[in-house]
Amino acid sequence: MNDSSWGAPPQAGYWGPSDQGPVQGAAPAGPAYDAHHAQQTRPMPIVPDVPAHGGDQDDDRGAAPTGGPPFRDGTPTPSSPSTPPFRPPSQNPQSSQNPQEPMSSAAQPAPAPPQKKSAGRDLGAAIGVGVGLGAVIVASLFVVKAAFVGVITVAVVVGLWELTSRLAERKAIKAPLVPLALGGAAMVVAGYVRGAEGAWVAMALTALAVLVWRMTAPPEGYLKDVTAGVFAAFYIPFLATFVAMMLAADDGAWRVLTFLLLAVVSDTGAYAVGWRFGTHKLAPRISPGKTREGLLGAVAFAMVAGALCVQFLIDDGTWWQGLLLGLAVAVSATLGDLGESMIKRDLGIKDMGTLLPGHGGIMDRLDSLLPTAPVVWLLLVIFVGSG
Repeated sequence: MNDSSWGAPPQAGYWGPSDQGPVQGAAPAGPAYDAHHAQQTRPMPIVPDVPAHGGDQDDDRGAAPTGGPPFRDGTPTPSSPSTPPFRPPSQNPQSSQNPQEPMSSAAQPAPAPPQKKSAGRDLGAAIGVGVGLGAVIVASLFVVKAAFVGVITVAVVVGLWELTSRLAERKAIKAPLVPLALGGAAMVVAGYVRGAEGAWVAMALTALAVLVWRMTAPPEGYLKDVTAGVFAAFYIPFLATFVAMMLAADDGAWRVLTFLLLAVVSDTGAYAVGWRFGTHKLAPRISPGKTREGLLGAVAFAMVAGALCVQFLIDDGTWWQGLLLGLAVAVSATLGDLGESMIKRDLGIKDMGTLLPGHGGIMDRLDSLLPTAPVVWLLLVIFVGSG
């Protein structure tokens, strides 16, 4: 506690009150000191307006007014009109203009902890569904090839249903599903049995069936409906036919497995590197979550996996061919993902469906596979032949 807060000490020429009444030589009533004594006592320490230690608990208790008369006979004498009355720091007019600093940092709200990055989906469900799909694919690939053709056909039909349903809901575009589903299944089977020639013929017949089928409805919207139908026929079943054409080779099961592994590894590398190091957006207007660092991760992971797969799984394949194949897969898978994102942004939706927990719909898993299938088929034909 400050000594100055308790007033100035007694000076010479002042005697306090006595029991015998006034004493000769005592100071007259009024100020208890003359100008000479005032000059000696005036330089006493002045209590600051703002407490030096952030608190005011001991600074104003019993403090004598600075520049005013001391106590006499236990009663303060009136202060001089020219001397402003002393105010505690809490009553000082300047204190309202210059607010005191916070007493301690504990009074300030603690900063919010940094948020952890989130995957944005239920990873547990996504992993479980992915493992289940992988088991079905591997079992059908290496047990009976025809069973895998059936898996492709089912995926194509469900994908067509999802796409046409979203077009009808969001854009009022009614692409005919029946000719698309029948033609899509025919395309997959024709590609497996007759190769590229059979796939092209089935594609042409499917487009013609879409045109004819739509004629049974009123002409309003005919052009946009058939255009969307032809697009859907090319985008889903025709591109999926290249997987069936890969399967038709002697080592077809290993080619398809290489294709699937490279697509999955590319997507995993993009996610892992982009989630950990991604800072530069790849295409913010199309897919804000994709980064350039993620693309580099996809390329690196896919090239390593490609070198291993082509060297050990593909007949007559070499590691450098796998490097080129992995690079091509990373690029085509990324472009396919961006293309699907463009469609979903145009439709104003996040996922094409809800069939696969943690993934969305079938089309949300086929987005990178569909454009990658013809790339892998063509490069393998160039590197090692059609088989």
